[in-house]
Amino acid sequence: MAENRTKILLTGGGTGGHLAIVRAVKEALLKRGIAPYYIGSESGQDRAWFGDDETFARRLFLPSRGVVDKKGLAKIASAARTLGSAYTAHRFIREHRIEAVLSVGGFSAAPASFAAVASRVPLFIHEQNAVSGRLNTLLKPFAKRFLSSYGEGALDYPVSDIFFETARLRKEVKSVIFLGGSQGAKAINDFALQVAPWLAEKGIGIVHQTGKADYERVESVYRQLGIEADVFAFSKVLHQKIASADFAVSRAGASTLWELAANRIPTLFIPYPYAAGDHQYKNAAYLQSRSAGWVVREEALDEALFRKRVESDIEAVSEKLARIVRPGGSGQIVDILCGVE
Repeated sequence: MAENRTKILLTGGGTGGHLAIVRAVKEALLKRGIAPYYIGSESGQDRAWFGDDETFARRLFLPSRGVVDKKGLAKIASAARTLGSAYTAHRFIREHRIEAVLSVGGFSAAPASFAAVASRVPLFIHEQNAVSGRLNTLLKPFAKRFLSSYGEGALDYPVSDIFFETARLRKEVKSVIFLGGSQGAKAINDFALQVAPWLAEKGIGIVHQTGKADYERVESVYRQLGIEADVFAFSKVLHQKIASADFAVSRAGASTLWELAANRIPTLFIPYPYAAGDHQYKNAAYLQSRSAGWVVREEALDEALFRKRVESDIEAVSEKLARIVRPGGSGQIVDILCGVE
């Protein structure tokens, strides 16, 4: 029965997008009195997110690395490391009598996902993007359920409740937030600095996440321009900064895209041009096709286009976003996990 299923393992990570799903599903499990287990990687952002998170029943960080982007001996070494980590994950699953494994993708998910298949423990896969990643494509035939927020049979995306709790209808643009992700995006940073004088002239506030590497340069340029802006490299209260703005310019990683949608903030998406399978563009195109956002290629960034979007009917877009994603996506996933027979 659903009430008795307490041995659930969450796995995956590497990037904030994958880890945000883990966090959202973990929160939904905790609300039901279930403390999940977690397997991630020693590299990537996994340990930074969950290294001190005592709300998990147990955590394990393995020395896994990405394989698909490697060549020659480095590829062989990464594959061997992943297989060794899969053996460790297999022992972890057996030791803790795990009854279901949810993989959210990323190289961090490989060891525990392979171990689940080998252990005959039901494997569930959540694909965060409109285009499946290589690991998820490889493991899909072995999964009990393949979960997605795109296309037919889509589930609501597992967005943390805080983005819904702080959501509001945007009617006019008094503040714009620029988001390049936790690592930053130079193209978005440069574009923000380009349009900053116009925004300042219009009395529109600027909130700007630069990423750590570009923070000092961007902050210095704002000072030279004499423009007041809320500039930061990284923030643990990003949801508050998003909620304070009326319009966003952002990359189109899945978790960021759906968090912005949940908060009902009209967004001009600038996809990362080198994303595997062009998935960021396709993520954003999914919203654009529903008149719930806009997408433009990085090389086509244009101040006139930006001005047009900022001065458009953002209220209509904000209203549509309320119907695009609803609260409870994490709970839908937990229902499925807890219903394993």
